[in-house]
Amino acid sequence: MLGVGNDVGENVGLVPGLLANRLPPWLILAIGSACAFFGFGTLWLAVTKTVAMPYWVLWIALCIGTNSSAWLGTAALVTNMRNFPLSRGTVAGLIKGYVAVSAAVYTETFNGMLGNSATNLLLLLALGIPTACIVVMYFVRPCTPSLDEDNSTEHSHFMYTQISSVVLGVYLMVATILGDTLNLSQAVTYLLFGIMILLLLAPLAIPIKMTLYPNKQTKEKPSTLVPSYSTDSLSGADPENSEPLLGSAAATLATGTNESDDSTDLDVLLAEGEGAVNLKKKRGPRRGDDFTFLEALVKADFWLLFIVYFCGVGTGVTVLNNLAQVGMSVGANDTTILLCLFGFCNFVGRILGGSISEYFVRSRMLPRPFWMMCTQIIMVVTFLLFATGLHSLIYVSTTLLGICYGVQFAVMIPTVSELFGLKDFGLMYNFMLLVNPLGAFFFSALLAGYIYDKEAARQHPGVLEPSNCYGPDCFRVTFYVCAIVCCCGTLVSVLFIARIKPVYQMLYASGSFRHPRSQQQLH
Repeated sequence: MLGVGNDVGENVGLVPGLLANRLPPWLILAIGSACAFFGFGTLWLAVTKTVAMPYWVLWIALCIGTNSSAWLGTAALVTNMRNFPLSRGTVAGLIKGYVAVSAAVYTETFNGMLGNSATNLLLLLALGIPTACIVVMYFVRPCTPSLDEDNSTEHSHFMYTQISSVVLGVYLMVATILGDTLNLSQAVTYLLFGIMILLLLAPLAIPIKMTLYPNKQTKEKPSTLVPSYSTDSLSGADPENSEPLLGSAAATLATGTNESDDSTDLDVLLAEGEGAVNLKKKRGPRRGDDFTFLEALVKADFWLLFIVYFCGVGTGVTVLNNLAQVGMSVGANDTTILLCLFGFCNFVGRILGGSISEYFVRSRMLPRPFWMMCTQIIMVVTFLLFATGLHSLIYVSTTLLGICYGVQFAVMIPTVSELFGLKDFGLMYNFMLLVNPLGAFFFSALLAGYIYDKEAARQHPGVLEPSNCYGPDCFRVTFYVCAIVCCCGTLVSVLFIARIKPVYQMLYASGSFRHPRSQQQLH
């Protein structure tokens, strides 16, 4: 129940997604800080026995506390996706990668600086998160995006951040394993913690360098690129003056990439030329344009992406929520290393998923969901390896699943923004995140929990509340079901890729993201 409450709070972010277009980022961060303060603060009061509370109050407090991550993540992700529209995969991989590695950061802090104290951890969450947000909220703000395709400075900054994040991830894995297997002195523990803080702050070298050594102002070349979120509602421009004469119909005919809509576009253009259609009448958006959330909900591609994402992440979160029990069932006594391995590989998958999909979508116009399909094929094999119940395969299986699980996140985020624009991106992105609690409920709570308890009762007859289950039968059926679900996800992704391939050929025909409305404007 607590695991489900955690997933509900962390991933139900429809409210911050809805407010992302109506409130400035600093206010979104402030609301997230308040959620952390009241949610984790309530838990701290209960755990320290300062105030006696019923269980349902603690469950709601956990949902509120973990919901802070939905507010903070929405503010950071939406702002940066709009600030760097030409590097969407890289941005998504970095931000979600740091989310993945943060678990190891908190573990290192918990073990090294907080003395394994649960009350101190809750107090750190209740006070530390608001303090950090107050410090940085001024800097999280929308900026004029760079539309220069050959911005070597921006590319080098992204490369530096990726390298520093990988170094941080490797360091945290090594430090966690050393701290778990060796009896380190307090001085060594403080040293390891200090190095971690320095690695966390390494990206700050970029703004410091840009402040001390600003680039000389150069005359920007005229660019046909426009940010896809520069809609009427966000830019404040007059729609009659900013709307192209022929809109997306002319752009689509110029590229010739949208499937069966070509004949319809031709009819519309002929009708417009004869005066039968009002030129100012705005047609509905097509893939690659800016959609409202309601407009996206009625599109088949939106739900195909939702299903593919559900099959990959919904099954992956099942293993994540039960990884300690999975390890114990096959004889892995030290599950801390297993959890650390999954977290690191999840981090690697998010970084690689963002950067690799970015490279191939620019060079080959390869739709990003292709990588979701590939990783779900690997996940089928991985679940079958888990189902064997062999202790020798548990670490290999965890490594593969962690990487594949991370790729799903890093690919889904830019795919949503490319197909449906950045206008309501915050709401669409948070709607996709509903997959996590849905997967946790169906595959983890109902399926895995039921089978695990049933097998534990069979192994311990006569015991009213058997706790632990041992052997491959504890999760075998669960892993078989997860493998079947990923097979279905692979088949759906094939259909999805075939449908959106023309869209990616249109968006990345120039080797960089190009908004379809900017390809041809007739004046």
